[in-house]
Amino acid sequence: MKKLAFNIAAIDIGSNGARLLIKRFDENARVEEERNKRVMFIRVPLRLGKDVFTLGRISKEREYKMVHMLKGFKEFMKLNDVKAYRACATSAMRDAENGCKILKRVSKKTGIHLEIIPGAEEARLLCNDFMEVAALRSSGQLAETDASETSNFVYMDVGGGSTEVSLIHDGTLIDSRSFNIGTLRLLGGKVTKDIKLRFENEMKSFASKFSDICILGSGGNINKLYKLIKPKNDHYELPVSDLKQMYDVLKPMSIEERIRAFHLKDDRADVIVPAAEIFLKASECLHSKSILVPNISLADSIIDGLYRNDLGSELK
Repeated sequence: MKKLAFNIAAIDIGSNGARLLIKRFDENARVEEERNKRVMFIRVPLRLGKDVFTLGRISKEREYKMVHMLKGFKEFMKLNDVKAYRACATSAMRDAENGCKILKRVSKKTGIHLEIIPGAEEARLLCNDFMEVAALRSSGQLAETDASETSNFVYMDVGGGSTEVSLIHDGTLIDSRSFNIGTLRLLGGKVTKDIKLRFENEMKSFASKFSDICILGSGGNINKLYKLIKPKNDHYELPVSDLKQMYDVLKPMSIEERIRAFHLKDDRADVIVPAAEIFLKASECLHSKSILVPNISLADSIIDGLYRNDLGSELK
């Protein structure tokens, strides 16, 4: 029987932004790029973490915005004939004292089934992105780079509220951790010395077990930093030395200066510096010289996970 093409969506509600991603799967496509491609991507600077990491809860105003945002996402999914979706909320919703109540009210008002996923699951979902990076390497796009010579990777997704880390050796997941170190938490002074020390010790522990570790970077900030430093595709590899130079330029600037100089959005200009700090600290502890930035996200992992778990065959 001929297989049909169909669309799957993911909604990712993070601490800084919320995203709707719709991807189309078509195994009959003759061109590889057409078998799994993005149809739509929308990002909304919802900033739940701005409430949660200062007030400890999600405000009525932010809840109101989330309801209308999700109603809009729902209409976009209808317009694109989405056959299945998964909607996940991460660090801010996990930590909000009224997170579960908000989830129930929002789900009832929008008809969107929203779930709060624990940090460990978020890390495992993100680790699935390694398969896409492996595909890039096998296709030759990462050939002739230092990163293509190693089999040891640390996958890092830096968000507004937390950082998810997965250790990968020879294509096998060895360990996954979630740390309450995020860009908005750092800006709000909500990351304790103990948490920072735990993060550094865990990274050093990884480095003591495996050599030549390359970081796989995920998240809007590392994607933007890569584009600022290397506007042309350069095998998706970002030398740590180049990241440090850009950090030294951005750090002393005011938010307004960053916006003018680099055409950054308001909700990117403030968090991009603490994100760079997290990646630089990890690079130091892991003795990593480069970061791969394949521009994939939690939303990608959610969708690909739905497809891999036999959902694709059920929808055909």
